[in-house]
Amino acid sequence: MDFEPLFTFFAVISFVLGSMVGSFLNVCISRWPKGMSIVSPRSRCPSCETPIGWVDNIPLLSWLFLGAKCRHCGAVISWQYPLVEAVTAALFLLVFLRFGFTDATIVYMALSAALVLVTFVDLTDWTIPNEVTFPGIPLGILCSMWVMFYGDSAMRIEGVYEDVFHGLLGAFAGGAILYVLDKVSLLLLKKPGMGFGDVKLLAMLGAFFGWKGVIFILMVASIIGSVVGLASILIQKLQGAEEAEHYLPFGPYLSVGGLVMLFFGGPVFEWYNMYMDLPVME
Repeated sequence: MDFEPLFTFFAVISFVLGSMVGSFLNVCISRWPKGMSIVSPRSRCPSCETPIGWVDNIPLLSWLFLGAKCRHCGAVISWQYPLVEAVTAALFLLVFLRFGFTDATIVYMALSAALVLVTFVDLTDWTIPNEVTFPGIPLGILCSMWVMFYGDSAMRIEGVYEDVFHGLLGAFAGGAILYVLDKVSLLLLKKPGMGFGDVKLLAMLGAFFGWKGVIFILMVASIIGSVVGLASILIQKLQGAEEAEHYLPFGPYLSVGGLVMLFFGGPVFEWYNMYMDLPVME
């Protein structure tokens, strides 16, 4: 039986599903920080508050067809809406292409959507929603139990994430590392270094990827955050801006680190383990 047409079909379905999930994430991003329900009322224009019809609510396409403007009042529709939909769609497609018809695909699609949600909420509101991290931590531990009992799971990463022990230790390590760093920052710099939302987010990622994954994610997030932070300071100096406090939410960088771990962590650790096993040349 030729599986190529079937694989292509599900790849397209993954992209479309991701765009639809991204549309829902936009609702969560705009409403959760305000304490609003994500169920009702139905989607409406934030300017004129006219309910949005289904034809104007098609992921990606409606924004383009409407010229990024509300059909009723002409108010500009933020580029954030199609961006969230496009990023989520691309991640769903990449997850399917990476993991195929396995249990890991469903789990990692959900995790990818959660990280997109965390990123945009933290960028716009400087908070990380408990609605993501609180259920995410036990879900990650449950997945580690699944890995332990189902040996052929695509979520198993040899030497990194292999059983419930790795999930439990990863959740603890993820939370403890940032918690200690925050306390050290308070002691030495007299100001908080990390928000407690970051602590819970890294604990969630640790539950999914184990303690070695936590270290990898933290390294990637720190490198990216440092580059972006230094670039931001340099740009402001070139523009003649006065000296100011530079605050960068860390959640988006942890999320990117989690995605890098998801797609490349396994090969990186495999290469590292092979390198460490090479005989020493005398």
